[in-house]
Amino acid sequence: MKSAHIQHLYNRIGFGITPQELKRLSKKNKKKVVEELFTSSKNTNKINVDISYLKSINYKDLKNKEKRRELQKMSRKKITEFSIAWFQRLNNPSEILREKMTLFWANHFVCENKNILFVQKYNNVLRENALGNFKDFTKTISKEAAMLNYLNNKQNKKKSPNENFARELMELFTLGQDQYTEKDIKESARAFTGYNHKIKGDFFLRKKHHDESDKTFFGKTGNFNGDDIIDIILEKEQCARFISEKIYTYFVNDTIDKKHIEKMTKVFYKDYNIENLMRYVLLSNWFYDAENIGNKIKSPIEFLVGMNTIVPYKFKKTKQIRLVQRLLGQVLLSPPNVAGWKTGRSWIDSNTIVTRLRLPSILLNNAQIAYSEKGDEETMITNFEKRKLRKQAYIRINANWNAFEENYKNISNKELASAIINTKLNKGTAEMLNRNEKLSKQNYVIQLMSLPEYQLC
Repeated sequence: MKSAHIQHLYNRIGFGITPQELKRLSKKNKKKVVEELFTSSKNTNKINVDISYLKSINYKDLKNKEKRRELQKMSRKKITEFSIAWFQRLNNPSEILREKMTLFWANHFVCENKNILFVQKYNNVLRENALGNFKDFTKTISKEAAMLNYLNNKQNKKKSPNENFARELMELFTLGQDQYTEKDIKESARAFTGYNHKIKGDFFLRKKHHDESDKTFFGKTGNFNGDDIIDIILEKEQCARFISEKIYTYFVNDTIDKKHIEKMTKVFYKDYNIENLMRYVLLSNWFYDAENIGNKIKSPIEFLVGMNTIVPYKFKKTKQIRLVQRLLGQVLLSPPNVAGWKTGRSWIDSNTIVTRLRLPSILLNNAQIAYSEKGDEETMITNFEKRKLRKQAYIRINANWNAFEENYKNISNKELASAIINTKLNKGTAEMLNRNEKLSKQNYVIQLMSLPEYQLC
C-alpha cells in the first residue's frame, strides 16, 4: 500500500502515524492494512475512574442537602478526572479505530451529565457499541441514565408527555431534518413514556407512567414502546443514508459525493452493521482519491493528539489539559448543545487560529500564555505587566524529545514536512521552509506544526 495512502488512512481513523509504523505497514496491501485496524479494535478497553465512594449511596443521602452538595462537588472532580483519562487514552490507544469511532459517536449521540456514574457508563457504552449494530446501539442509548436526564425523558409521562428525546431521536440521531411530522413526534414521545433509571443508573420502566394505548407512527398503528419506534425508524432507508452522510463528512470529506453516499447507504441498510460500513469506506478506492486527502480541518482534539503522535508529551498539571481544550474550542464531555460541535470550518475563527498556530511553540517550549476567562483572547507573552488579561499561566509539559529523535532519526528536515503534513504547501511556505532547513530537527518540527497547512489532515 502506498505510504501516502497509509498516512491518510491513519490521519482519519487515528491521529497520525510514526515513520516506523508507516514503514512496517507499507509492505502490506490495502486489505491487510485495513483488516489490521479492525482486528486491533476488536476488544473494548473501558475507561474507569475510582468511584467506589458511591457504592453505599442511597436515596436518603440525596435528600440530605449537605450530603448532596458534597456528592455534587466530588462528581465534578471525578468528571474532570474522567475527561483527562479519556484524553490520555486518545494519546495512547491500543484500539485506534474504536477510540476514533467513540470520539465520532460522542458528537452524534451528544450528551452531557453531572453525575460521574452516568458519565462513565455512557462514555463506555459509546466505546462498546462504536463498531457494533446501530439499531442495538440506538436502543441502548435511549435507556441510558445520562441521556434520560439530558433530554428530559425522565419527565416524559403518560399524563404529560415530554417530546424532547423523541424529537432529537429523529432529527439528530437517525433521520435528519424534515423527515417527520409534529404528529410523529407526539406519537413517538408517548411510546417513550415511563422511561426511568434507578439511583445507580440501571434502566427501568415506570409502568404507571407508560402510555399503553395505541400510537400511530409513520403510518403504522399499535401499542408501541420505545424499541418499537426505533425499529420503525430504521425501516426507513433515510436512516442509513443519514448516518452514512455523517460518517462521510467526518472521515472522508465535508463535501458530500452523492454516488458514494448511495453506495454506503446500500451497505449499511442491509443490517446496520457499523463495522461493515466502515470496512467498505476504508477499502474503497475513492477514500484515497487526491480530493479527499489533506482537505479536512483537524478538530482541537485531533490537533492536540496529533502533535503527541509526533512529539510525545505530558502535561505537568493535568488540569491544563482542559484549559488548552477550552482555548481551542472543544472540551471533552462538555458539548455546546445537543447538536454537538459544528465541525469543518467552524473549528477555526480569528481567536482559535492564532492559538493553534502558536500552541506547538507554547507547549514544546514551555512558554507562557495569557488568556481571558472566556478564551476570547490569548497570546504568547513575555511581559505580563503589558497585558492586563483576566488569567495567565505557564503551560508546562514534559516533551519526550528522545522518542521524537529516535522515530525520525532517518528522516531529514526536508523529508520531515511530507512525513507530518499531507496537504500541499503553498509556495511561500515551501520557500520559508527551504530557508530554515538547517534548523535543528526539534525547532524545525515545531515550525512545521505551527503552519496553517498542519491544521489539515
